[in-house]
Amino acid sequence: MVNAIALSSTETFNLLLIAQRTQATTAADFIVAGMKSQMVSELRRRMQHEVVEFYFTKNGSTQELRRAFGTTMPALAKSHVQGVRRSSKTVVTFWDTEKSAWRCARVESIVKVC
Repeated sequence: MVNAIALSSTETFNLLLIAQRTQATTAADFIVAGMKSQMVSELRRRMQHEVVEFYFTKNGSTQELRRAFGTTMPALAKSHVQGVRRSSKTVVTFWDTEKSAWRCARVESIVKVC
């Protein structure tokens, strides 16, 4: 039996980035990286249209789990844009509706999208 995951080019980029940053070595590690890659794509897609609750680990030695309610929905985020910057493929940038500030999370740190 053959199991396969269909990935877009962006998801493939994220899979390889996540695999590299998490030092993936086994097939299971790469499967987890693929699943996280799809989760990141879903998060980015949903944030364009709604406020999304998700969890990520804070970068650093503590690896503290953080909850965020984020969006990139123009109706909520556009008034807070102060310039134009090229978006990064290596992080998920979002308007945090609880903190009222722009934040970002590294793609490999995303744990759960609710």
